[in-house]
Amino acid sequence: MITYWQMIPNGLLPLNSFEKGCIVNVTDPTPSEIGILKTTLKVPEDFLADILDVDERSRMEVEDDLLLMIYRIPYQNQSNGFPFTTIPLGLVLDKNSLVIICHRNNEVLDDFFSRSGKGITIETKIGITIETKIDLILHLFLRTTMFYHRYLKQINNQTAMIEQDLEKSTRNQELHRLLKMEKCLVYFTTSLRSNEMMMLKLKNSKWIREYEFSSDLLEEATIENRQAIEMAKIYSDIQSGMMDAFASVISNNLNIVMKSLTIVTIILMIPTLIASFYGMNVPNRLETNMNAFWFILGGSVILAFAGVFLLRRKKWM
Repeated sequence: MITYWQMIPNGLLPLNSFEKGCIVNVTDPTPSEIGILKTTLKVPEDFLADILDVDERSRMEVEDDLLLMIYRIPYQNQSNGFPFTTIPLGLVLDKNSLVIICHRNNEVLDDFFSRSGKGITIETKIGITIETKIDLILHLFLRTTMFYHRYLKQINNQTAMIEQDLEKSTRNQELHRLLKMEKCLVYFTTSLRSNEMMMLKLKNSKWIREYEFSSDLLEEATIENRQAIEMAKIYSDIQSGMMDAFASVISNNLNIVMKSLTIVTIILMIPTLIASFYGMNVPNRLETNMNAFWFILGGSVILAFAGVFLLRRKKWM
């Protein structure tokens, strides 16, 4: 889907068609829309192929008058077995327009354009108003980092729920769920680090110095990205230690179950053994006694309770 937007003092205004100097938002493009990107919007074909590659890392390059950037954004998806991952976001900036391309619909762009399209003033938490397209890109980076923080908190909450299940679990299913959370954190950490390198390259680029932009906004986006890296690292370290600890817990829980079953087997073996002796077809001095059954039953119960008492005294149960 392709949508067109125009920057206004208090946000972004949706347009019906392409205009010079507008902002183009492209998500989940169809083959015909990819053709528009190549012909009308003059997006380099090789760069477009990189954007559609889900494993492409963050980077920045300049071709003639074009600034080409790939930025990794968080993506929430339950269909592939991993609740959270990252996908590439492409940005193509020239003197006339800004093209934002992502091969999947995502909450980051939906939130960014829905807020701006309702006339909400685009500004950061330190009150910097967005005036240029580069500032708009930096603000998009900042909003993306906020989604990283939001998803990291969701990962932490899901991990806490898995932890509660693990405390009494004897299965590996909870460990598999915890492993998925760990992989999500690895994806986030890797993407955040590549984003940090890309923003550092952008900050030191000779190209950007020729344009007006808010250095405070770039610094704020860099700081928020670094904080997200630290948060992801802390959560990852906690989960790594938690997986090792709960692997031992599951093994210990299984040993307790096996111990309980063994004790029950031993207790049941006592009356079974006595009944087996007196069930033999040989003289046992009770074959003519009318109360033989009750004697044998009572003796079996007494010996079974004696076994329970002995095991408790040994603190085996």
